[in-house]
Amino acid sequence: MLAEDLKPNRVQAARNVAVEFISGRPSDNIGLTVFAGEAYTQCPMTVDHAVLLNMLNGMSCDMVERGLLEDGTAIGMGIANAVTRLKDSKAKSKVIILLTDGSNNRGDISPNTAADIAHSFGIRVYTIGVGTNGTAPYPMRVGGRTEYINVPVEIDTKTLASIAGKTDGEFYRATNTEKLREVYREIDKLEKTKMKVSSYSKRYEAFGMFLWIAVIALIVEILLRATVLKRIP
Repeated sequence: MLAEDLKPNRVQAARNVAVEFISGRPSDNIGLTVFAGEAYTQCPMTVDHAVLLNMLNGMSCDMVERGLLEDGTAIGMGIANAVTRLKDSKAKSKVIILLTDGSNNRGDISPNTAADIAHSFGIRVYTIGVGTNGTAPYPMRVGGRTEYINVPVEIDTKTLASIAGKTDGEFYRATNTEKLREVYREIDKLEKTKMKVSSYSKRYEAFGMFLWIAVIALIVEILLRATVLKRIP
C-alpha cells in the first residue's frame, strides 16, 4: 500500500477518499476492518465519526514490521471479520467496501467462502482493486536514502469480481486517485436510501373573525356618533 502510483501513495489516497466518503454520510453506522495476513477490527460500528476518523488517520502500514499483523493478504478473513460486525445489524442496507492492492494468499477462510457467508446475511460487498496496470513505483530505504523500484501490480480481479457478484455488489478498478474518488462517489449513489415523504396541509378560512371585528367596530362607531359624539348644530 506504500506504492506511489496513487498520490501521494496508495494508503494515503485511500485514507483521504474514505474520509470524504464518511463525512458525506453523517448518519451511517460505519466501522473499520484492517487486514494483511490476518484481520482485526480497527474501529467497531459507530455513528461517532470523530472517533472513526481518528482511528482511520492513525492506521499505518508498518503493522507487519512491528509484529502487529502477519504478512500477506487475507481477503477472506477481512470479509469474515466485517461480517461478524454487520450480521446482527437491523439496518435496511448492510454493505462492506473491500479495498485491496493484492491477491489472497493467506487466511483460513477463502474469499469466495467469505462472500457466501456475507450473502447469507444479506450483506453486499463492493470490491475495489487499487493500483495501476503493470508496475508501480515502490519506495525502499537503501543506505539512508530512498530509492524506487518498479514492482508488479498483482490484483486478482477474477476473485474480486466473483465476491461482488455473489453478494449483489460491484467490482471496481481504481488505477489513480481520481478514479478511486469516482468509485466511492458511485457507491455513495448506489447506497442512497430513497424515502417517500407525504406532506399534508390543513386549510381553513380565517377571514370570518376579522369580518366580525370590522362589523362590531362599525356598529360601535355609529352608536358613539349617535350618542356621546353626537354633534349639535
